[in-house]
Amino acid sequence: MKIMAVNGSPRKTWNTATLLKKALKGASSQGAETELIHLYDLTFTGCTSCFACKTKGSKSYGRCAVKDGLAPILKNIAAADALILGSPIYFGNVSGEMRSFLERLLFPYFTYTDPPQSLFPQKIPTGFIYTMNVPEEMMREWGYEQVFGQNQRLLQMVFGASEFLSSCDTLQFKDYAKVVADRFDPEKKARRRQEIFPRDCEQALAMGARFALTKNR
Repeated sequence: MKIMAVNGSPRKTWNTATLLKKALKGASSQGAETELIHLYDLTFTGCTSCFACKTKGSKSYGRCAVKDGLAPILKNIAAADALILGSPIYFGNVSGEMRSFLERLLFPYFTYTDPPQSLFPQKIPTGFIYTMNVPEEMMREWGYEQVFGQNQRLLQMVFGASEFLSSCDTLQFKDYAKVVADRFDPEKKARRRQEIFPRDCEQALAMGARFALTKNR
């Protein structure tokens, strides 16, 4: 079986990527083959509204027709047994690259029939890992969970069962003395990184293992 993860952060070794790698480690511990994709390594756009994926008789019906760096990734996802996405939260939403990716991933499979249906060839578990600089109370106060819930519903409509993990109050900089960020307490951030982030990593590890076990049943 194959489990794919997609990193929507420009950073390959920091919070989001770390949690995705933990999820894939959990999947591989149950015998799954894994792959991690970094969106910022690719050259691609969001949906171009060509509607080839919706056109009757089109050879691209149900599939994105745009040929760019994302095309082979979308093809591989169509054959995957589980999918885990990850993104930092920028100004209350996922990164621009992740948003463009979601447009290209979801829209071709979503039909305009009444009722709407999914053209994805199978049901697979999906997960979304979010990392953010704000603490839990601010995440709730600013309505971030509404964004997470909307993405979860879209993933459920296309792929089936979906869940998400939120990692809050993350360590944003390795050295806070080098940046203008007076509103943050570097020592508090460091403690959070040492005490809470490992728990987030364990939850990500469990997600990956759970997805592998779900498909193995």
